[in-house]
Amino acid sequence: MKGIPVLGFAAYSGTGKTTLIERLVGSLKARGLRVAVIKHDGHDFEIDRRGKDSWRFTQAGADISVISSAAKTAFVEQRPLSFSQAAAMVHDVDLILVEGYKQEGFSQIGICRRDAGQGFPAPLSRYIAAVTDARPEGTGIPCFGLDDIQGLTEFIMKNMDDFTHFNRQGRAKMVDVGEKPSTHRTAVAGARVLVSRETFALIRSGGMKKGDVLSVAQVAGIMGAKRTPELIPMCHPVQVSGIDLSLTLDEARCCVDIRAAVSCGGQTGVEMEALTAASTAALTVYDMCKAVQKDIVITDIRLIEKTGGIHGDFRREEDRA
Repeated sequence: MKGIPVLGFAAYSGTGKTTLIERLVGSLKARGLRVAVIKHDGHDFEIDRRGKDSWRFTQAGADISVISSAAKTAFVEQRPLSFSQAAAMVHDVDLILVEGYKQEGFSQIGICRRDAGQGFPAPLSRYIAAVTDARPEGTGIPCFGLDDIQGLTEFIMKNMDDFTHFNRQGRAKMVDVGEKPSTHRTAVAGARVLVSRETFALIRSGGMKKGDVLSVAQVAGIMGAKRTPELIPMCHPVQVSGIDLSLTLDEARCCVDIRAAVSCGGQTGVEMEALTAASTAALTVYDMCKAVQKDIVITDIRLIEKTGGIHGDFRREEDRA
């Protein structure tokens, strides 16, 4: 059974995400969609009114109270629910919009308002689109103005099939990409391994007891890219057509700089393959060197660029030549 599409909105408090969702609900309803909204409140809230029957049941100790009329039904449970548990209670809708739950794995749109004095709550690479009055350059994702409800509605309706990482029971599932066209896709990821001067010298001279650090880590990174679907939940197996992984010594930073480029022709991208390749190579450098240095630091694991797919190309600004 195909899952209900889930789309989250992430923003700092005071940005206007509730107002945006409110306007979107009206716009989507006008298109004939049935829409549910799930909100995570970081504080406590009260939905019962003192003295009402449901409030009296709760005060008496009821763990769950339900009240239903000819027009609506309310369900109050005296315990917190995870997103999956909350989503499992939703049925007979075409789309679930979510406010909060920023750490969940469903597709999210980031929101930023200049007057709020804060940026996006996560790197833009986390989002499928951005809503802002300060359009960022070179994001590689669609950007909409705060009042562009029409454009945002069109984007959501066009891409709803991509918002289905959860099934109707709220459990994770792999998105069906069978109807997507096959296109050429590439992704480049990077990582750095910070080491001491002594460790750096041993890597460069080939003096590590376990062998040639850079050569072994290169092979490990390539193997990691090929095994990505076995390691990352809901990651589609893809027919990788090329993996180019390089490790270079940066004496100024005293680090091993890792760059993994992966390409394929398929219906989904290879960002995760590139990131897994870079991460696996970095972990292997650590493993090869940990006998002489325990406080090695793996850092700057990042997507540098990607091409292909419906969300367009992306290039990280700080990695531009």
